Amino acid sequence: MMKFKELYEKEITAALMEKFKYKNKMEVPKLEKVVINVGMGAMAHQKDLIEPIRDELAVITGQRPVLTRSKKAISNFKIRDGVPVGYKVTLRREKMYEFAERLIHFVIPRIRDFRGVSRTAFDGNGNYTLGIKEQTIFPELELDKVPVVHGMDISFVTTAKNTEEAMSLLEGFGMPFAKKRTAEQEG
Repeated sequence: MMKFKELYEKEITAALMEKFKYKNKMEVPKLEKVVINVGMGAMAHQKDLIEPIRDELAVITGQRPVLTRSKKAISNFKIRDGVPVGYKVTLRREKMYEFAERLIHFVIPRIRDFRGVSRTAFDGNGNYTLGIKEQTIFPELELDKVPVVHGMDISFVTTAKNTEEAMSLLEGFGMPFAKKRTAEQEG
């Protein structure tokens, strides 16, 4: 299996230049960063769960996460100003490519009843966000030591200008998008 950075430089760049008729290699969209975000929700009020979530995210990403705090008080959610609400990790360069490769080739196929990731999770500016319901699909975690099951959001930030370019880039990396549904299948 070719490393993602080499795959991008040797194959994906050439394919995208041909498909979108770019004149210069610098025009080709590339993966800029991958941001992993875990919102703690109701778990934020349980002090004994804050550190295990941080440690799990560090094991999954290979980088220490940053604690995010609420910016203002919201009484309906019982959140005060400055209370911890989640963790985030921003991966760039080698760690980004290594994480993306593990995610696409080893983690996503472990999802139960998997039929492909959504094609509609693009933001229109070339970024893609993938929601995962359980962190237990990551093989790095020891299931005996997981105190609570939680989800996470994984955002792929690209330099693509639109959804079509971003989708082509991620398809080049092997992102398993769900098949397009025909009008016959929907009805």
